[in-house]
Amino acid sequence: MAKKGTRSGSGSDGSFGFNQKKVRAYNERLVLSLIQRHGALAKSEITRRSGLSAQAVSVIIGELEKDGLLLRGEPIRGRVGQPSIPMRLNPDGVFSFGLKIGRRSADLILIDFAGQTRATNRITYSYPMPDLVMAFATQGIREMSQKIDAGQQDKIAGIGIALPFHLWDWEDKVGVSPGTMDVWKQFDVAYELEEATGLNAFTQNDCTAACCAEVAFGRGMAFSDSLYIFVGTFVGGGVALNNSIYAGRTQNAGALASMPMPGPDGEKKQLIDFASLFFLEEMLKEKGIDPSLLQQNSYDWSDLGDVLEEWLDKAAHYIALAIASATAIIDFEVAILDGTMPAAVRESLVEKIRDAITEQGWKGIALPVVLEGTLGSPARALGGASLPLFIRYLLDQNMLFNQS
Repeated sequence: MAKKGTRSGSGSDGSFGFNQKKVRAYNERLVLSLIQRHGALAKSEITRRSGLSAQAVSVIIGELEKDGLLLRGEPIRGRVGQPSIPMRLNPDGVFSFGLKIGRRSADLILIDFAGQTRATNRITYSYPMPDLVMAFATQGIREMSQKIDAGQQDKIAGIGIALPFHLWDWEDKVGVSPGTMDVWKQFDVAYELEEATGLNAFTQNDCTAACCAEVAFGRGMAFSDSLYIFVGTFVGGGVALNNSIYAGRTQNAGALASMPMPGPDGEKKQLIDFASLFFLEEMLKEKGIDPSLLQQNSYDWSDLGDVLEEWLDKAAHYIALAIASATAIIDFEVAILDGTMPAAVRESLVEKIRDAITEQGWKGIALPVVLEGTLGSPARALGGASLPLFIRYLLDQNMLFNQS
């Protein structure tokens, strides 16, 4: 959900028209999006994939190259005719900030037009509060902006903010007294960041943003329909249909944390009660182990022993239930799992989920293949940073579904 994503050009009857300027802008976005999705492409390949005329593609490429958004690659010579020249995105053509606001930490990232990370910063806390997050974000944006040449400051597309919706609903899970986080109800973080930085700001649910990053930059790009699961302090997810993010009526599709689950004794529970790092933290506290170890990037979790193994078994069981439930509604091709955990732990969790699905042997549905995500903890901030790029320069991925 983009804060500034208002539609323009609508008539009083709700219809939408396209003048020549809008058509040109759309076609430019189409060319940029094809290159972003498929990598460097020659003019002939762009013509074939876009359905535009060769002349139109030549004009568009010339304009985008002039604007500094595309770069020419080395000519590829064939047996006959002129050599083809692949065009690629110019990494220095556009920059974007991504801010992830989590329950235990906040991350700020600066990426270029090719999706490569130029700078990152992180802060940890017991729970998020607006003043703390704003100070971290504004200072970080100021410092990271200095990494961009003075003549390219106008190439910053904006700030994408990835945060859990309704933060205040989970106070008991975060471990703060009731009402502590009510301040978020009236705090418009996008507006405040715009005022503080002068950059356009856009917001999205944190796990939907992570799903977007996986589809745009990770292995999710290879699949049409996927269920995305992100295991962080809480657990969440996203839904990709026809190569595009499906956010839903309230922009909260894939809210797996709230998915109802039967407890061991038949009590009413939710997925967050078993398949989250918050649950692992509680298990560690019961064993007298410092749960803050999970927040240390250098800690590999190998010393957690039986506690980790017990958590993995429970989390895998309930995530398998969630995958089966979701697949009964939408026929997903794959389920992609990522999270804030060491790669070896993620690999083990995926293996246990696969085993749990096999053991259950659910009938009547074709369960998706369960795969590891490729981005890890930075996925949410990266997804946030991709928002300004898609809003200002690229097309939603489903526009490209038949462009292959």
